[in-house]
Amino acid sequence: MSSPLGEGKTPIAPSSDSSITGNLQRLYSHVKLGHLAAGLSGGVVSTMVLHPLDLVKIRFAVSDGLELRPKYHGIRHCLRTIWQQEGLAGLYQGVTPNVWGAGASWGLYFLFYNAIKAYAKEGRQTELSATEHLVAAAEAGAMTLCLTNPIWVTKTRLVLQYSTDPNTKPYKGMVDALVKIYRQEGIRGLYRGFVPGLFGTSHGALQFMAYEELKRDYNRYRRMRSDAKLNPLEYITMAALSKIFAVATTYPYQVVRARMQDQHSSYSGVLDVIRRTWTNEGAQGFYKGMVSNMIRVTPACCITFVVYETVSGFLLGQQK
Repeated sequence: MSSPLGEGKTPIAPSSDSSITGNLQRLYSHVKLGHLAAGLSGGVVSTMVLHPLDLVKIRFAVSDGLELRPKYHGIRHCLRTIWQQEGLAGLYQGVTPNVWGAGASWGLYFLFYNAIKAYAKEGRQTELSATEHLVAAAEAGAMTLCLTNPIWVTKTRLVLQYSTDPNTKPYKGMVDALVKIYRQEGIRGLYRGFVPGLFGTSHGALQFMAYEELKRDYNRYRRMRSDAKLNPLEYITMAALSKIFAVATTYPYQVVRARMQDQHSSYSGVLDVIRRTWTNEGAQGFYKGMVSNMIRVTPACCITFVVYETVSGFLLGQQK
């Protein structure tokens, strides 16, 4: 993989086997499980609180006019309709893979991201640049997606089960969905949406770049060290601004990804999704569900980052 390297830095993956081993060992030396635990904690807490809005976002994202889909007139109408028809269980449909996916994704993301950052800074006195933060976050995102994509496919399938009768639903739960998808569609089925998901790593990369730069510039304004601790309100502000920036920039990939993972539609690939969405719905088709997504992800990001910073500070102290 590429790496966010400074001048004169040895690449992680040179041609020599001994160099590869040495660099991997150096990279591994920067892996701290405290980042995994802190990221997992943040992802789980935010997901449990805000899952219903995630469900609404996905249902709007795949709303392409098929008759089988429920018709919703807005976020409140969608939430009220699901509550009236299915109760609390309906609003938390697909929560198990969402908790697993969010927890694993945030945990692995913070683990990989901080290890790559520490490797890149090894032996340097200067701070990483915005570009280096961007590349480190993109690498961490790609590595995380390779491990978690099957969970996200499962979550999407469970969220898009519209029947109120549990006996007619094709999937009974997360494990049942994973097994059935694998048996019926193979590994390819578990990795549907992987390509737009890879593009989606740009979302995390832009978010983390903005988050790091905002923290650093704010600490410079305060005349503090660039890695000085902030209070919870300051972390919330940095997280919210960075998330809004990332969502507004990259949202269309989430629509493409959700539609590829939807069991009710059949697309031949990413280009087919883009072509049909543009033909049938125009540019606005790529932004369906964005409002509910923004309402969900902004507080979710704030919760995740505050929990992460708090737990990682407790587990790792100042050695982050």
